[in-house]
Amino acid sequence: MKRANWTTLNEPQRAVALARPDASYSKDLLEAVAAILDDVRLRGDAAVGDYTRRFDGVSAAPLALTTGEIERARAAVSDAVKRAVKDAIERIERFHAACIPQPVAVETAPGVICERRPVPIDTVGLYVPAGRAPLPSTALMLGVPSRLAGCRQRVLCVPPRKDGTVDPVVVYAATECGVSRIFRIGGAQAIAAMAWGTESIPRCDKIFGPGNAWVTAAKMLAAQGPNGVSIDMPAGPSEVMVIADDQANPAFVAADVLSQCEHGPDSQAIVVCRSNDFADAVERAIVDQLATLKTRDTARQSLEHSVSIVVDDEPAAIDVANQYAPEHLIIQTASADQLSTQISSAGSVFVGHWTPETLGDYCSGTNHVLPTYGFARSTSGVSVDSFMRQMTVQRASRDGLKTLAATATELARAEGLDAHARAVDIRLGDTESRWATQSMEKETQP
Repeated sequence: MKRANWTTLNEPQRAVALARPDASYSKDLLEAVAAILDDVRLRGDAAVGDYTRRFDGVSAAPLALTTGEIERARAAVSDAVKRAVKDAIERIERFHAACIPQPVAVETAPGVICERRPVPIDTVGLYVPAGRAPLPSTALMLGVPSRLAGCRQRVLCVPPRKDGTVDPVVVYAATECGVSRIFRIGGAQAIAAMAWGTESIPRCDKIFGPGNAWVTAAKMLAAQGPNGVSIDMPAGPSEVMVIADDQANPAFVAADVLSQCEHGPDSQAIVVCRSNDFADAVERAIVDQLATLKTRDTARQSLEHSVSIVVDDEPAAIDVANQYAPEHLIIQTASADQLSTQISSAGSVFVGHWTPETLGDYCSGTNHVLPTYGFARSTSGVSVDSFMRQMTVQRASRDGLKTLAATATELARAEGLDAHARAVDIRLGDTESRWATQSMEKETQP
């Protein structure tokens, strides 16, 4: 890991110390992804099948897993893993259910009621990556809140394995969340299929889930295209920041660093600590743990652009964290609870020595689909609310309209929109008509 002393750095140098790996969205990659999106939009299933054979080396026919394949996949999962999946679902559901947005109704003036109603998004696409390893946990993190939101139709895409099947644990996790439409496709072609729809795959209103540079580029380009498909959030490589004082356990910090670095060579870990001695201890622990880590080759590449930053005090540590806006922030200090209240920019915060980021990835209850690459400054992680939209409703009685008439018509005419004003005036000026009389009688009836 690189080393930096925050106090001795000027502002440009601090920016360099906190720089993330360059996002690999080259012009060539974006053009290739755009071509895939256009091809899938034009040729549908045929294009999806061609790209699956080209990139994954297998046939995806049929695109959808059959009932028999789903049953065989579920039967192949060990009892221990089944118990772990069910336990994780219970905790994720308990937390996310408590976060379901509630409807609001307010009388803003006598006779005028304004409401805000949460409405489920009709059709959602759930992408579960399977690059270096299958991620059944992502199926849980998308499957549980989308079920709680009440989305009518949920489509899950996951890259096939070399034999054309889908990882059984991913299938089990998805079906335990009530997702039954599972397609053996990945990459940009899967995003295109969900964005535009094909003969087999319905067009989705919003697409969720992490992925590699091709998947992320496809999501961004699809969101800019016609017909308005939405995406959960912009995304980049996974990342963690650990704030630790000299009383923290260097082995704990090293384990947290490596648990993030093993995600991919472009992942990043930043340790914010109070002394060079502690930073040295963490680096020694990293070396020791790397020796027995199966993913050490990937982790070593990630460590090349990871950094330890030495600060003078806790306010400086908070400043570093809020500037970086990490996807995951772990606080291992004596005052961890108090420090956590000062964090304004992070995807998810893990407080205390006994709270590894691993818990949030799998089973504590929060969601692990989080903003990366600094988007935590303005974007939230996935929740039940992500699978809903907020629709406003208003109703006014005749007296309510009279109360607001002057305000509405004055503002409408100030904007030069006479028809807007007339829509109010015509209702209140037509008091002698049969329609107005009948309407008034209806309003007075019990």
